[in-house]
Amino acid sequence: MPTNMEELKKEEKSLNFIEEIIEQDLKSGKNKSILTRFPPEPNGYLHIGHAKSICLNFGVAQKYGGKTNLRFDDTNPSTEEVEYVESIKTDLKWLGFSWANEFYASDYFDKLFEFALILIRKGLAYIDDSTAEEIASLKGTPTSPGKNNVYRSRSIEENEELFFGMKNGEFPEGSKTLRAKIDMASINMHMRDPILYRIKYANHHRTGDKWCIYPMYDFAHGQSDAIENITHSICTLEFVPHRELYNWYINKLELFPSKQYEFARLNLSYTIMSKRKLLQLVNEKHVAGWDDPRMPTLSGMRRRGYSSEAIIEFCDRIGIAKRENLIDVSLLEFCVREHLNKSAQRRMVVFDPVKVVITNWPKGKIDALTCENNPEDESAGFREIPFNGELFIEREDFMEAPPKKFFRLAVGKQVRLKSAYIITCNDIVKDSSGAIQEIHCTYVPESRSGSDTSGIKVQGTLHWVNSENSIAVQINQYDRLFKVENPSIEEGDFKNYINSESLNKVTAYAELSLLNSEVGQRFQFLRKGYYCLDKDSENKKLIFNRTVTLKDTWGQISLIDIG
Repeated sequence: MPTNMEELKKEEKSLNFIEEIIEQDLKSGKNKSILTRFPPEPNGYLHIGHAKSICLNFGVAQKYGGKTNLRFDDTNPSTEEVEYVESIKTDLKWLGFSWANEFYASDYFDKLFEFALILIRKGLAYIDDSTAEEIASLKGTPTSPGKNNVYRSRSIEENEELFFGMKNGEFPEGSKTLRAKIDMASINMHMRDPILYRIKYANHHRTGDKWCIYPMYDFAHGQSDAIENITHSICTLEFVPHRELYNWYINKLELFPSKQYEFARLNLSYTIMSKRKLLQLVNEKHVAGWDDPRMPTLSGMRRRGYSSEAIIEFCDRIGIAKRENLIDVSLLEFCVREHLNKSAQRRMVVFDPVKVVITNWPKGKIDALTCENNPEDESAGFREIPFNGELFIEREDFMEAPPKKFFRLAVGKQVRLKSAYIITCNDIVKDSSGAIQEIHCTYVPESRSGSDTSGIKVQGTLHWVNSENSIAVQINQYDRLFKVENPSIEEGDFKNYINSESLNKVTAYAELSLLNSEVGQRFQFLRKGYYCLDKDSENKKLIFNRTVTLKDTWGQISLIDIG
């Protein structure tokens, strides 16, 4: 395994096992073309784990000249909302993917009902009046077989009549289910007469109150794949035990032979991936919403300033595996940092200001300094910053009694101001408490950046902002939402491990050019990190979210085996 990013970059790209399967299927003539699907349930917002599945399903289809359907698995009306449908489509478009067709499992409700009738008429399904507790008690354990109940021997005619009664709303919710008649002694628990339909009186976001019975995921999923002629149904590893049932339904109904393949889902350190738990964080106000920049949702990452290019690169780097791993979130941050270094414009922002007065600066003079927007991108151009001899620098960039290798500002020392001049500190002014109030300096007129003829060499360069021509901005300093590496496996309530310091709001002073920023625009604040303009910003009241720190602290790919 590569030990650092440079080695990973150099490693020759090989086919993942899904690509190997597809290439073999195309070569053998089993499939003439490739059709995949991305089937999210609209019961929450997409997160970074979904991004891996998106990149895989859309990616392999694109690579082999195929197509991908977007199909919403909307079989549970009590948890699904139009808001989630729209957010999912927004996230897919943001990632840069287009789907061939937009389908819903609810499009197939009439067809699925017909499929259920076929199974009943073949003697392969029956109506069960058992309670959920009774069904569970008769199902057995992984080491002991289940037991048949009295309802399993109902006649085909009675089962059909009762199923229509369920459809017509003649029975209370929870009073009856339709179950497949397979094998209560099967080693695979999913094959022990799984439930096909349950009664649920809930308004559906698309079909309204037309239906009061809804298919279970296992029944709707494979049949929807078959209806659409999906060639490769790619799922995560938890669906391995479901594959036998997937194939059973398709075989008994004599449908298009879609095939299910499984890969390891994404597990990311310091992160929760369960939509149920993410919803808990939202509902209990631990975060400000699904798009809170601390959330692992794609909308949260977008608001935080992550780029779609960085997320796709991250998914490509971690690859497709058959065994569960815990991926270090630092790898994702590395990919974000690497992309933003090339694309983000530079700006100067001072977080903890102390005033510098240049005593030999001509009174009333304003110098227009030219600054690069991004030294990594020549096309990014330049901007002008006013300079008038009174400015702010970071308080930590001055020391009254510096150590030997302190290359910033101190009395008697020289530094360069970024894109400006070399200055020399002469003395300081303190307030009554002893805190430094002003730093008095002189500048070298011949040392202007770009036309320096002073011959002076300095070791330190400081960022700054003009004290009179700057704006106060709010900085949201985001950190990891959880204090522990894998909150999903810790004892007790996962919310006990929330990092109370995951958001720190500070006021900083920024150059005026940031007034022209657009919501979502990304910047590198020199010597501070990467930030983007938040959607809650108002005119002259700007809020910037920290995306990632400037320093690259990722040194090795961390893959912790949890399989």
